[in-house]
Amino acid sequence: MIIRRIGIDLGTTNILVHIPGKGIVIDEPCVVALEAATNKVVAIGDEAKKMLGRTPDSIIAARPLRDGAIANFRIAEAMLSHYINRVSGRIRLLRPDIMLSIPAGITSTERRAIVDATIQAGAKNAYTIKEPIAAALGAKIPIASSSGNMIIDIGGGTSEVAVIALGDIVASTSVRVGGNKFDQAIANYIRKKHNLIIGEQTAEDIKIKVGSVMPLRKELQMEVSGSNTITGLPESIIVTTEDVMFAIKDELNEVIGAVKSVLQKTPPELASDVMDKGIVMTGGGSLLRNIDNLLTKVTGVPCQVAEDARLCVVRGTGTAVENLDDYKRSILWAK
Repeated sequence: MIIRRIGIDLGTTNILVHIPGKGIVIDEPCVVALEAATNKVVAIGDEAKKMLGRTPDSIIAARPLRDGAIANFRIAEAMLSHYINRVSGRIRLLRPDIMLSIPAGITSTERRAIVDATIQAGAKNAYTIKEPIAAALGAKIPIASSSGNMIIDIGGGTSEVAVIALGDIVASTSVRVGGNKFDQAIANYIRKKHNLIIGEQTAEDIKIKVGSVMPLRKELQMEVSGSNTITGLPESIIVTTEDVMFAIKDELNEVIGAVKSVLQKTPPELASDVMDKGIVMTGGGSLLRNIDNLLTKVTGVPCQVAEDARLCVVRGTGTAVENLDDYKRSILWAK
């Protein structure tokens, strides 16, 4: 089968690939492992993520994106090439048109870097779609109507907040805070409170298994292991939901500030629509326990998490690339 079009959610944490007619065919961590001496790619995706925090000096495991933008062009290009070859074959008659979702707050230079990396990796044409619009499409929100819809997309590197009407963004903001910053905050808090150094993956496990932004009726807890900062020896401690709440409160306040900022910038007629319909939340960060309840409480606007919230952006990107000609005119930037 000849693959003519591909939709890619190139996230800071995960890369997801959508093929029209097939759906989501790849969902893997956005991690690349390299040989330190030669910069040769050793592993990509799931295999590379297992190496994070475990590699010898001869191998470096790194994320090619940081805060939604490319941190290392060559590694990002190698990763994109790997996945394009995987879905369409190394030998192909046609180079596919590729659409990528990007943060709405990205600079023109950062956007150009993503487009250039995609072309170098094997695309015929590279198009970009703003993440809030892709998320809204994936959540099946009728973005073409004159009625306003508000979306909050909390990803790994960025949180995007936007009000959409008539197929485009009316008011928006983007903060470079997401799941990765939550993980880092948890690791820093545990180091400060318990004198224990934990890895990135351990911090993520804590967030998923016991994390919440509001107190739970029954507090969760889990045992974690790491290195004691004073003795340097391995040690285990018990981490609770309350620890996570304290750890991420500053990062959470940045997200809340972004939501309030967009609500204040929203025209009155659209603000009325948002009050009636509520706010839709997407992205992996929106799965953090009680985050929808907290935002409802602080904004006074009902918030609800979309179905399959983590997959909304890639599904929306897939919808846009399937209907490329229709979307090209209004909401896409193309090379």
